[in-house]
Amino acid sequence: MHRPSPVSSAVIAVRRPGVRHLGPNWYAAVMGTAMVAGAGAALRLPAPGLPHALAAVWALSALMLAAMLTARARHWIRHRDRALAQVRDPAVAPFHGCAAMALLAVGGGALTAGRVWTGLPAAVALDAVLYTAGTLLGLAVAVVVPYQMAVHHRAAQPSPVWLLAVVAPMVSASLGPPLAAHLADGPGRRTLLAACCGMFGVSLLAALALLPLVFGRLLTAGPPPAALAPTLFLVLGPLGQSATAAGALADAAPGLPYAPALSVLYGAPVMGFALLWLALAGALVLRARRHGMGFTLAWWAFTFPVGTCVTGAMALARHTGLAAAHWLAAGLYAFLVAAWLTVLVRTAHGLAGGALLRPPPAAPPGGSAGSGPAEPARRPVTAAAAAI
Repeated sequence: MHRPSPVSSAVIAVRRPGVRHLGPNWYAAVMGTAMVAGAGAALRLPAPGLPHALAAVWALSALMLAAMLTARARHWIRHRDRALAQVRDPAVAPFHGCAAMALLAVGGGALTAGRVWTGLPAAVALDAVLYTAGTLLGLAVAVVVPYQMAVHHRAAQPSPVWLLAVVAPMVSASLGPPLAAHLADGPGRRTLLAACCGMFGVSLLAALALLPLVFGRLLTAGPPPAALAPTLFLVLGPLGQSATAAGALADAAPGLPYAPALSVLYGAPVMGFALLWLALAGALVLRARRHGMGFTLAWWAFTFPVGTCVTGAMALARHTGLAAAHWLAAGLYAFLVAAWLTVLVRTAHGLAGGALLRPPPAAPPGGSAGSGPAEPARRPVTAAAAAI
């Protein structure tokens, strides 16, 4: 019986890309699209037709989420070996947090932007379902992925990608209070708000443990490879999202007169550091672009994390009344929309041509002639580049 050679099999795989190499990083496209709708609704700009435009963007994110859930389910059924390998890979495993955040972002977007088309009762019901699923998945990822990395992985170099494993509970903490506002006052509502406070602590303390490692590695080991430079924007996620969560929790506690002040005391310094990091990461991305950084799915890091800074700045604007905070949010939102349009077009082009679904280039058998004991340490960088 004739068996196709490895070369012919590779050619077939390139010509007919499927879902075998579809990773959890694809959920970042859903997150970024939903954030455009949610952050735009938070700005509350008095532009004619804007609510319907944001509802259309939210509907697109909902369709993208449905497509991704279907594709990933097919991936687990038909390519279980590859799916399990992604869970075990230290460079890819943190991206499973994107699935939880995609569910949460679309659910929260239904309540803020999508309600224009769905109506409030349907938006609340959809948000409740997606919020519950996203929260449970996010908490599971926050435990399982660090456990896997501690027990089975030996990733030597800290990476901003690690934050993806622990930031989902903070997204739940920020989107829980708006959902709780539609629940009847009672034990259920109070339990949800208490859980949001707990998840705020879960994600914040985990992020505070990881951020010094990421910042320290950047200063001591130098910039990441050009292909990984956009992942530096991921640091903005826990910063902006925690400022957003602090503001949302303050809004949910009108009986506590000091709650808004506490949210400002926390949110203002955090947003200050977020702007510092935005400038630093932007400069390093421009440097990487000059050194040949091409398009990958990592460019979606320019969307959702920046969107969290938009909502964080709006939280400050609500509780301080400062026009400067509102203008900051508007400026960041303009950057978010421009980045989203750019990355969306490039992703659609790469998806239509099949380039983004093709397998990563195979390493030469036995490695390069110069490979030695240091080669395994470079594997997480190679795997991360393939993942994005």
